[in-house]
Amino acid sequence: MARRSTKTPPPEDFEEKILDIDVVDEMQGSFLEYAYSVIYSRALPDARDGMKPVHRRIVYQMNEMGLRPDRGYVKCARVVGEVMGKLHPHGDASIYDAMVRMAQPFSMRLPLVDGHGNFGSLGNDDPPAAMRYTECRMADATSLMTESIDEDTVDFESNYDGQEQEPVTLPAAYPNLLVNGASGIAVGMATNMPPHNLGEVVAAARHLIKHPGADLETLMRFVPGPDLPTGGRIVGLTGIKDAYEKGRGTFKIRSTATVEDVSARRKGLVITELPFSVGPEKVIAKIKDLVSAKKLQGIADVKDLTDRAHGLRLVIEVKNGFVPEAVLEQLYKLTPMEETFGINNVALVDGQPLTLGLKELLEVYLDHRFTVVRRRSEFRRTKRRDRLHLVEGLLVALIDIDEVIRLIRSSDNSAQAKERLIERFSLSDIQTQYILDTPLRRLTRFDRIELESERDRLNGEIDELTGILESDAELRKLVSSELAAVAKKFGTPRRTVLLESASSSVASVPLEVADDPCRVLLSSTGLLARTVNGEPLEGGDGKRVKHDVIVSAVPATARGDIGAVTSTGRLLRIAVIDLPQLPDTASAPSLSGGAPVAEFLALEGDEELVCLTTLDESSPGLALGTLQGVVKRVVPDYPSNKDELEVISLKEGDRIVGGAELRTGEEDLVFITSDAQLLRYPAAQVRPQGRPAGGMAGIKLTEGASVISFTAVDPAVDGVVFTVTGSHGTLDDSVRTAKLTPFDQYPRKGRATGGVRCHRFLKGEDMLVLAWAGASPARAATKAGAPVELPEPDPRRDGSGTPFTKAVESLAGPAH
Repeated sequence: MARRSTKTPPPEDFEEKILDIDVVDEMQGSFLEYAYSVIYSRALPDARDGMKPVHRRIVYQMNEMGLRPDRGYVKCARVVGEVMGKLHPHGDASIYDAMVRMAQPFSMRLPLVDGHGNFGSLGNDDPPAAMRYTECRMADATSLMTESIDEDTVDFESNYDGQEQEPVTLPAAYPNLLVNGASGIAVGMATNMPPHNLGEVVAAARHLIKHPGADLETLMRFVPGPDLPTGGRIVGLTGIKDAYEKGRGTFKIRSTATVEDVSARRKGLVITELPFSVGPEKVIAKIKDLVSAKKLQGIADVKDLTDRAHGLRLVIEVKNGFVPEAVLEQLYKLTPMEETFGINNVALVDGQPLTLGLKELLEVYLDHRFTVVRRRSEFRRTKRRDRLHLVEGLLVALIDIDEVIRLIRSSDNSAQAKERLIERFSLSDIQTQYILDTPLRRLTRFDRIELESERDRLNGEIDELTGILESDAELRKLVSSELAAVAKKFGTPRRTVLLESASSSVASVPLEVADDPCRVLLSSTGLLARTVNGEPLEGGDGKRVKHDVIVSAVPATARGDIGAVTSTGRLLRIAVIDLPQLPDTASAPSLSGGAPVAEFLALEGDEELVCLTTLDESSPGLALGTLQGVVKRVVPDYPSNKDELEVISLKEGDRIVGGAELRTGEEDLVFITSDAQLLRYPAAQVRPQGRPAGGMAGIKLTEGASVISFTAVDPAVDGVVFTVTGSHGTLDDSVRTAKLTPFDQYPRKGRATGGVRCHRFLKGEDMLVLAWAGASPARAATKAGAPVELPEPDPRRDGSGTPFTKAVESLAGPAH
């Protein structure tokens, strides 16, 4: 079955016309029309209020909806719907994206939307929530953009379908284009303007009001450069001056970074401000890529510790052996921690896109503001004149109110009454109608006084407004004072630091720490550190600070290794570069900047760190003394491929109580026992042994006695012996006595003998609880590291001590 044709035939009088059009001309015309539409209706801001059409429509519609700062929040979807349905003939996504940016404090220097909910994060690492979840209202400063918009201050035009009216521009009580900046890509042109500080821009505008012929250099004293919402550091001001002069220029933005101790073992770079529009995730990803590709060295770890309480905090941990400042320079070169911002001040002036400098931008805005204030003043004067006209008519009626009432009562209708009143009192039609509409209860003596007062006030306001309209100086003064009030209320301190150029001092610093000589120190409170150089810490100026008792010190190099000897006979290797470096204050041997031993060594149970030693195989070796009186000189044989070595084989129940690195081999080894015996003999009497050996007899102990101190003393220097007594079975410190004796009072004896008495016990004393022999001057400290003053020296080697109640925990001499 054939289907019937549904095509409607043309009418009989239809005449077909075909136009031949050159495709080049059609494409050119269509493209130019499209380009102009994009430029004017989408992409470029107006130089007067600094807004693109979508931003202007959002602000205007929120004002129409009454979403003021003192009102409650509403769903963003509701605002987007109103804007899209009434004013903006584009998709909801573009409207919401613009609204989100207006609410982001890291995108705008003075946000125009007060957002409630997730409006995204810096660099868009965390995208904003959907508009059905977020809420908004006008920000405090946004009301200034629409202030007096209902007073005929700006022109209105029809919307896309002719059913609504929208403003061509907003009154804009502050220079929004300079304060918040703008970015947009049109057809054949683009704009990219950085934000500025409100107070600085207003100061420049006020100066230009007072001095219209001011040059750029003068204006730049008020506006030295952009002030970005995210802070940072602008490096190089030449490009900024070019942009302020010609409308185009470039400058570099650097992150704000400081070098801090991020852990007990390492330093790091703490980033608190990033370049404009750069987020931490982008930086972290770039750093990881560079580290993986081995294009960036010295980075141990990167952590993003950003939170709402402390703001941005990006911690970049630097490996030991690398200079943090040099690593930072590498980060500036290779990562988004330094970005280039290209200024392109393209904005619409009278509908035409122009590239404007700083002065031109301020002039366009001020001309707009002069027009707004002039139109506002004209509107207000007209309103007050109209009101004055009515008040004067009402006062005329009140003077002869009885006659007014008689005329009205005797009239047949309101039209006759109106004509008779106009004829009798010479009133205008508007005045007469107002009198007829006024209730009788307002025609009292008190209301007459009020009306006379209102008349005088209106006359004063009209004169003031007339003065503004007739005097350009008064108009400028008013605009300047209003700008000053805005800056006072909403101005904030500058966030971005301006630098003439990048510091070149760091560029010459090598990336890795040099293998310079240093000294590694161990304090009485268990802190490890290294010095800046290899010179000994004298500390002879009398300064006493916390942790100033250095129980062990060895020479080393910054990129070398040292050994740490424990009480169980283990030697553990430590990389010197891992240790924190002390400030170069050699006059005060303080390890307050050191790190605990536990950060570097894994000690077991009651195992303790006894001393430090170099791993130099050309040294005379290491001397060790044990609790049970064994002595050993260790042959310096330390394989470089092992991090843990055994330096002595201990018997069951024995442990190392002291150790010392021999420097010359001419030192004397000194044992002090719990029963107050001191044995001193040359180190040469002890034959060096291999690491697995168990040592030899060092001192002969009486029954129940044990070694409490073992040291090596150079007989060529002045030495001292310090002893502190106690009693078995008591913790009472009051029974203690202490004695400080010159070391040369004790004679040398043979190895494995009993030695000589070094302290005579008094009643209630039967043991030594603390003893030490070494180079003078001796230093003592409490368990917390606080310094303790020692008693005066006693020349008697076997004399009794003096009462001593200080809680001494450790003893040592100078850090040589």
